[in-house]
This record gives sequence, structure tokens and C-alpha cells, in this order.
Amino acid sequence: MRYKGQNIFCPSYPMKKAKGACKRVDSRIRTDLALETKESFDADNVEVQGVKIEEDYDKENDIQVTKVVIETRDGARIMGKPMGNYLTLEAPDMVIPDKGYHREISKVVCKYLKELLGEEGERSILVAGLGNREVTPDSLGPLVVSNLLITRHVIKEYGAYGMGEDSINSVSSIVPGVMAQTGMETAEILKAVIKETSPDVLIVIDALAARSVKRLNKTIQLTDTGIHPGSGVGNHRNAINEGSMGIPVIAVGVPTVVDAGVIVRDAIENMAVYEKGKVDISSSLNSMFVTPKDIDETVKRISFTISEALNMAFSSNLNELGEKGETIEKK
Repeated sequence: MRYKGQNIFCPSYPMKKAKGACKRVDSRIRTDLALETKESFDADNVEVQGVKIEEDYDKENDIQVTKVVIETRDGARIMGKPMGNYLTLEAPDMVIPDKGYHREISKVVCKYLKELLGEEGERSILVAGLGNREVTPDSLGPLVVSNLLITRHVIKEYGAYGMGEDSINSVSSIVPGVMAQTGMETAEILKAVIKETSPDVLIVIDALAARSVKRLNKTIQLTDTGIHPGSGVGNHRNAINEGSMGIPVIAVGVPTVVDAGVIVRDAIENMAVYEKGKVDISSSLNSMFVTPKDIDETVKRISFTISEALNMAFSSNLNELGEKGETIEKK
């Protein structure tokens, strides 16, 4: 189901709620994170059938990984998101410029990305860096791609031995830009590239929108359901998923903006004067999104973290370097 940012009303699916009433979800304050959507139900003691939660906590590195699995069509309809797996990695210190800590995050992202990719083996992988390079909060995708180890052209010319490995994934990349720059839907560009280059899997990197300020630039979401570019900020483009692309699509994203209404809501709730249903804080703010003042350096730092995770996942040699604690840099 395409997320449209409108109010969603639940049909009469089995739910545990006082008086058996059906829950109305106020999604005017937008989020791209499946975990936050699930939490909005949990806060009102609503159990969503067909949605499973698994949690794992790395105490040493203070990294929380939550897996939201939408197993049924009913669950997908209620959540407003497609069926599939949504992995959310929360690292409170991800905004801190600590190379060692960011390397640990890269290892965790690499681990779960390899799980979503499935069985080991040589693949042809296309990585698409979505977003606008000229707009800092939206530049995550292009920045990640600029630090990837691209191998497709070398493998085509010299084989895996040209990369100094017995076997290696063929990696290509593209930064398709945004419609205002190209006049084309991102999905149209990617379909044309896929038709010409025949990759086995598409990985898309994009900036996301969060509902909670505490997750801004501190969270990474991985999902095997693809992505609707711009949906978090109400700017809907064609879906990029297995159905539209013809190959599996994995999406990796980091929330870099938050709905302005969230900040007002949180402030009012903290003052304990907010009466639900009587104050409409989002109607005048739902077109405004806020990002931290240090977003330039933060996005650049996180892009290195994600690109390192991808490089480790795609190459066994680079994965070994990462496990040894050596930084992987593009030559």
C-alpha cells in the first residue's frame, strides 16, 4: 500500500483495544520508519495482527536493532506499508565523529544487508543513490555512491582476478537525480538502466523522514520492500520495488529531516498541557521539515559509514579488512 500521509482508518480486523473500538491513525505527521508506525499503535495499546517484532541489543556498542516483519495483507493495510522485513538500527552516538564507533555500525549494517541479500555467491548489484546532491539533507544517496568500490567495468574487462580476488560481486552505480533536474521519474531511469545492464539486485540509498526527533541522523533502516521516493515529505514518486523493477530491491535509508509539527507536539506534551484531539498542531506545519544545523558534516559522516558497510558486504577481502578494524577508503 502506498503511504500517502493521509488519515488511515482500520477496518474491523481483530485487535485488542478497550471497548473494541477501531483505531484511527493520525499520519499527518509523516514517517518513513516502519518501527515508528508500529510504535504509534503500541502507544495506544493496539495490537496489529500480522505484524511481528524482533529485537536485538548490542550492549557493548549501544546499538539496538529492531526487526518489524509485516507478514499478512491485513497487517500491511493497517500499517500502510508493504509486506516484508524492516530492520531498524538505532545508534544514539551515530552523530559523534568517532571512527571506531562508526566502523562497528558498518559491521552491523553489513551483517543485516547480507541477510537481506540471501545466499552467498557472485551477483551483479546496481546501487542507486537517490536524492538531490544540491540539498544537504537529501544528499545521502549521492554521497554514499561516491564512496563505493565500483567493480563492474573491471570485472567485464579482466574478470574477478582483476580485482585481486577469486570471486567478487559486480557492482555498478547510478545517481539518477530528481525530477526537477531530469524531467523523468527515478523509476523510469532505473528501469532503463536495469534493462540495459541486467543486474541481479537493486539497492537504493535515500534520505528519510522521521516522526521522532531522537531518531534524526541516529537511525538506519534496511528493508526488502523497496521504496517510494519522497513519500516521507509528501512528495510521492513512482514506487521502486520488485514489482516495478523486475528484480529484488533493498532500500537503505537514514532519517535526516523531521516534520516541524513533531517538534511543536513534543514541546507541548513535555509541558503536560496537550489535550489530544483539541489542538491541531500539524495543519499549518505539515509542509515544513526541520533538519539539524550540523547536517552537512553529519550526512557526510553517515554516508561513509553506509558506503563502508556496502563495500564490506560486496567484497570478501574488504569484509576481512573491516573485521580487522581497518578503514576502507575508495582509491
